[in-house]
Formats: sequence, C-alpha cells, structure tokens
Amino acid sequence: MKMRSLLLPATALSFALAACSGPAETEKTPTASYDGDVVPEGRAAEPVPAIKPTDIPTRGGDGSPIELAALTEADVSGAKLKGELACSFAADEAAQPILHAQGDVASTEPSRGIVKVGDAIEAASANGGFDAMAKGTKFFAKGLELRVALVGPAAGGGESPPRPATLTADRADGAQRVFAGLWRCGP
Repeated sequence: MKMRSLLLPATALSFALAACSGPAETEKTPTASYDGDVVPEGRAAEPVPAIKPTDIPTRGGDGSPIELAALTEADVSGAKLKGELACSFAADEAAQPILHAQGDVASTEPSRGIVKVGDAIEAASANGGFDAMAKGTKFFAKGLELRVALVGPAAGGGESPPRPATLTADRADGAQRVFAGLWRCGP
C-alpha cells in the first residue's frame, strides 16, 4: 500500500503541470526584410528605397579631371559594335550615354563598347557577354578601368527599364571619378 500512495501524488503532479502549460505554441518563421532585419508577424517586408547615386569629382592622379563626354548616335553607329543586345550608362533618361556596349546573350565572348574621353572615341571591353554586362561589370579602355555598379531596383516598367547605378572611372595615373546615373540594358 505504501508504494501506491507514493505513485498517486507523483502522477497527480504530472497531470497538474501538463494542464498548466497550456497548448504547445507552434513555431512561426519570421519574415526577413530586404535589408536582413526581421519583420514582425503579419507584416510584409517593405522594399528598400533605391539609393540615389551621387557624382564624386575627380580625385588623385595628376590633378586633371576625368572627362567622359556624351556619345552621339553617329559615334555609336560609327563604332560598328557587334552583339545582340546593348547596355548604356547615362546621367538620366533624357541624356545621351557616356558609355555604350553590346554583347551576345549566353556568351563568354567579351562585350565591346565605346566611351568618349574628351573628344576621342576609345574602345572598351568587358569579360563575358550581355548577361554579365547587364548585372554591372568592369570595362577596360585605353588608360581607364570603368566599373558599373547597380545601386537600386529598376525604375519603371517595359522591356528595358533603367536601373540607378554608378560608373567609377579609374585612370592609370591613380585618378578616380564617380559618375551617377542610369544603367539600361536590352534591345
């Protein structure tokens, strides 16, 4: 009888603890926002606003400015660039591009382009075809390295919406300048 009396309080205690704990909580996975922060339950992640790129004047080198002039339609057609699709960098949607390049889709062949340094048209090339170029890439021209970096989502719709971007020009003498604008790729 003594054994039975010890088991009864222990069993009653187990049931009492189980009843107090309530129903098991279901684990909910938090939703991550675009910047990595956790969004509270019931709210959708809000897109991060595009960063407004800014121009940074030439610094370093021999002190002379890095000048990339706008390309005309005659400059682009005269370059006779080959490639299925093109990308271009311009200060805004209404401006003429300062870099224009073309490449083939799903190709490892280099993309070819042009820039106008002062009054001279210079050839530029980038590794990979159109696909690599569309994501932002590094072009090489005579005495210049030109890096296109995307800084925000596409602005607008359509087949070839522009994306906010920077074009960083590094000159062989150590000078650097950052141009702010839009990178547009497509037909």
